Amino acid sequence: MRHLGIIGAGTVGQAIARLAIAAGRSVVIAGRRPAADLKVLAEQLGGAEPGAVRDAAALDMVVLAVRWPDIAEVLAPLSRSWRNQILIDATNPFVTFEPPQLAELDGQSASAIVAKQAPGARVVKAFNSVTMANFTKGPLDGRARRVLFVSGDHADANTEVAALIEDMGYRAILLGDLETGGRLQQAGGPLAGRDILLGTGAGEGN
Repeated sequence: MRHLGIIGAGTVGQAIARLAIAAGRSVVIAGRRPAADLKVLAEQLGGAEPGAVRDAAALDMVVLAVRWPDIAEVLAPLSRSWRNQILIDATNPFVTFEPPQLAELDGQSASAIVAKQAPGARVVKAFNSVTMANFTKGPLDGRARRVLFVSGDHADANTEVAALIEDMGYRAILLGDLETGGRLQQAGGPLAGRDILLGTGAGEGN
């Protein structure tokens, strides 16, 4: 699988796009920017293709990288469009950032909530546990590689997302299903925001 759609042209979407392109993936990026601005951004990312949200969502693997309050608005028009595509949920359930405030999820996994809004997609949680400040440092720190977690209910989809992460140079670690693993790595969970590094023969992080 070489094509990747990215819904969201903010900091997270841009960072993933750059690394995916460097790893040899063809990227279509969509966002709310005016078409001319999105075209310029796509070129700056190293050769992404600008597109509408439906263009990005039509690909076999799609990254959702929008703000939590915008998810329903973005996914609602696509509710009949999913045909077993992999939808990578890279979001975190912040309703505001200044000050940081998490949504009330009643103990649910945020990604399980996303999955209900994307019927027919295979939702996988990834790219959300590490801060963007650490993610954009790149996959390597000396001889160690940064860890990104992968959680989902579909083993084949988890494997494909893990392969994307490894192609980018990071270390992918499978972390259970969408509900259990998702809650561990999403904002507010015990693994959220941690910069975990693994070297050869090492199992230590910081």
